[in-house]
This record gives sequence, structure tokens and C-alpha cells, in this order.
Amino acid sequence: MESMLQVLSKEHSCSLYELSREPGKSRVFIASTPETRAICNDPFITGTQYTRSLTAACAKTLQALKKAQALDLKEADTTVLHILRGGLNFGLREALSDAFSWNDHASAFVSAQRARSSTNPADWIITETAYSKLHLRKIDNVVFGDVVATGTSLRYALQQIGHTAKASGSEICSLTFFTIGSPCSHAIIDEIDREYRLHFPDYQGSSVIYIEGIFQMATDATAMKIKIDGTDLLRTESVLAPEFIESQYEYPSFPLERCTIYDAGSRAFDIDEYLHDVKDYWHQTMLLAEGGMTFKQLLHERFPELDAQRFGDTNLETLARAQLSKAQR
Repeated sequence: MESMLQVLSKEHSCSLYELSREPGKSRVFIASTPETRAICNDPFITGTQYTRSLTAACAKTLQALKKAQALDLKEADTTVLHILRGGLNFGLREALSDAFSWNDHASAFVSAQRARSSTNPADWIITETAYSKLHLRKIDNVVFGDVVATGTSLRYALQQIGHTAKASGSEICSLTFFTIGSPCSHAIIDEIDREYRLHFPDYQGSSVIYIEGIFQMATDATAMKIKIDGTDLLRTESVLAPEFIESQYEYPSFPLERCTIYDAGSRAFDIDEYLHDVKDYWHQTMLLAEGGMTFKQLLHERFPELDAQRFGDTNLETLARAQLSKAQR
């Protein structure tokens, strides 16, 4: 997987990689920082600690992108699009200010909450769209972020901002998207990129910055005992930053987590709901351990690319009870 990645920079504060792609498509990057490795490994980083860490990581990544000549934004022509509510977590308005000492860049807002279709549980629809504030500048570079599994909210938000730009006579010049997400992210951005090139004469292209890796999404075909289809972002069979892979060995619970990020909205804004989700996973894992499953067996299921020997003789039931204890706040 690493052979697909070109190294743009390797520093303690931020390592930056670019994925090899065909010409004419969006540029795809993977960024790894100490802050986001902690977020993606430790589900008990929540609330403002979580959002401030993510904002700091995005600021470092913006600086790395500019240094690598992969980003060229002007304050007067940049709008941060906030996709409510998960997109708020990235703190990109503050990250741009911290990275480049900006103050006057604009913001826009759109609500796009997905839910499973009642007619087909495998499909997702947008159910909450009540709030929208999409004033755009005459010429606009759009910077935004969100957690992406199926990409339902992402596609809706980009369609809305495209419609607004056409109706108001604005020119969208570029898209810069930060995500903890699945490959749906760049597939959708590629789709929108083609549409924007047809409608906006000054459009220059798009970039997708994946945080720590391009994570596979759990589906009905995923051979895991505990999962939520269409939601969970998995480590196995993913394109990951080398630093993130190595960080899995720091604590044995890291590679076993059900999802890389769990629910991004509740993780920041509804901690009780979020911790209930995490506790449910580790309770199910404890039941597996009581039924005879070992740490090495579960590791082989959830992240078989790792070397199980490096974790020593880890007891799965003890580990699960420790995680449940952490969740009792």
C-alpha cells in the first residue's frame, strides 16, 4: 500500500503523502500528525479536546501543503464551508487563521444529516436540511471538512453550494476537502470536479486530504463479528500513513476499535451518546472474550496486516474491561 504514496514531507509535526492517480482527477493526499493519530486511536479523546486537536492538526497540514506547493489560497477569495454538524469538528476557519495568520476569510453553512432509508436500509437519504447560509464571494476557493462513510452528506452539500454559486453568479475556483473517511470521499469529489469544470470557467481543480489514511467502510460483506454497515471506518485493507500503522503498536486496543472515529458529531457535542456507542462495542468484545476469542484472533479479524507478536501476551477480556472502565465518566 505504501508504494502507492509519494512522500511530500516527513516531519514530526506533519507527514504528508500524495496518492498516485490518473491525470485530470482530484489530487489525493494523506496527512499524519501526532494529534490525529491520537484521535483515531483513542476513542476517549472527546469534546473540546477532540475538536481543538483536530483543528491544530488541520493547521499543520495546511502549512505542509503550502510548503509542498500543493496549496495556493488567498484570504480574500476563500470561504470555509461548514457541513453541520460533523464538519464543525475540523475547525478549518481557525486552522486557516492559525496556519496563515488570516482574519477575514468567509464562512458558509449547510445542514446535511443522513439517515437510513425506511424502504431500503442499505440506502441513505438526507433528512435534516433546515439550516443553510451559503453566501459566496464573486470568486471563491472552498475549504471544508467532514467525516465520510457513504458520502451522502458530502454529495448533498456540494450540490447545494454548486446551485448557489450558479444562481448568484459566483465562480468556484477550487475545492479543498479534509476528511477522516472512506474512498467515497475522492470518488464524489471527482464527480463534482467534472461538473464544476463544465460550469465554472475559472475552476482550477480539487484536493482531498485524508487524515491518517483512506479507510475502508464496513459493508454487509465485511467478515467481522461486530460492525455497523455503512458507518464504520476500518483499518484493514486501507491505504494508511506509515506513521499511523506504526502507532497501532503503542497500545493493544488501538487496532481493535470498531471504527476509526465512531460518530464524529456526538463525539464533540453529545458525549453521553458517544460513550454509550463506545461502551457497547467493548461490552460486545468482552462477551466474545468470555466465549473464548483471543486477542490474536480478534486482531487477525480486524487488522491482520499487523504483527501480532509485537503485542506480546495480551488478554482480550482484561483489555475489554479496561476500556469499559475508561468509559465510565
